[in-house]
Amino acid sequence: MKIGVDSFVAKVTDPDTERVVGPVERFAQLLEEIETADRAGLYSYGIGEHHRSEYYDAAPAVILAAAAARTERIRMRSAVTVLSAADPVRVFQEYATVDLISGGRVELVVGRGSFIEAFPLFGLAFEDYDELFTEKLDLLLAIRDHERVTWSGKHRPALRDQPVYPRPAQDPFPIWVGVGGSPESFVRAGVLGLPLMVAIIGGEPRQFAPLIDLYRRAGREAGHDPEQLKVGLHCFGFLGDDVAKATNAFWPGWQDMFTTIAAERGGMPPTRRQFDATRGPDGAYFVGDPDTVVAKARRVSEQLGGVDRINLQMTNPRLRHADLLHSIELLGTEVAPKLADA
Repeated sequence: MKIGVDSFVAKVTDPDTERVVGPVERFAQLLEEIETADRAGLYSYGIGEHHRSEYYDAAPAVILAAAAARTERIRMRSAVTVLSAADPVRVFQEYATVDLISGGRVELVVGRGSFIEAFPLFGLAFEDYDELFTEKLDLLLAIRDHERVTWSGKHRPALRDQPVYPRPAQDPFPIWVGVGGSPESFVRAGVLGLPLMVAIIGGEPRQFAPLIDLYRRAGREAGHDPEQLKVGLHCFGFLGDDVAKATNAFWPGWQDMFTTIAAERGGMPPTRRQFDATRGPDGAYFVGDPDTVVAKARRVSEQLGGVDRINLQMTNPRLRHADLLHSIELLGTEVAPKLADA
């Protein structure tokens, strides 16, 4: 099992001083976090894509290019690229460029995202989000598989024997499909034979077992090698020297994030009881000391029939930078080695 970190590059308020960390300083911190992950031996680091005031990750390919120039081994990912609201040609060109800069260490995870801001920003109708994603994924795969592309669709001008450059260092270039809870999304990924990244942001991971089984069955029926049908998880996580330290550091910012989301979507603010239940033995959050996280990773993998990787989303708007660096260090030095053969 491969272990990584994901970040949405949240705007951070220092919990000790209540000072808002400015964007220039926040990006310097982020690059230090990625360098720490590289030194600690983690497999990958992912950057999300949002177009909101509380996040600085609107241009993930640019961030990953900066990180590629400052790291040696760690693989870098989008987490996820909102393909429905993007031009597949530009997406391919940008990530192929980062792949060349990194020497072949980039993976592209494409999805529809969990927020809708990208659609009006780029002049698209949210009602078309599924049709947009299906069509644009088809074009992206055509570009990956063919240097010269002939393609036509509804939402973008056609291409006629059009070459697309640059070509990435990796061949084939790794493209994953990021999914939430839609059965159709799991089936689509399986039929295409693409690896699957499942975002589990609440509840219990074992509830996703039927959907992952559906993905694997669709892939087999489409004639794909089972080894090709990899499954990864994107979950909230944070580590400390003991469970109490990890929990008390992560909870305040988590509460802020989900209180904001609840207000926007007409829900109730989260409670500490809900948080503690979700970080419990069967919950979705990997929050605790290294032994706790190792045990949960093994249990979740068994419940889901085996997973190839787990990426912990450590974004938090009220977290000390030193605590985040320590969490990354613990994940790389004390968790990843114990799960390498899992």
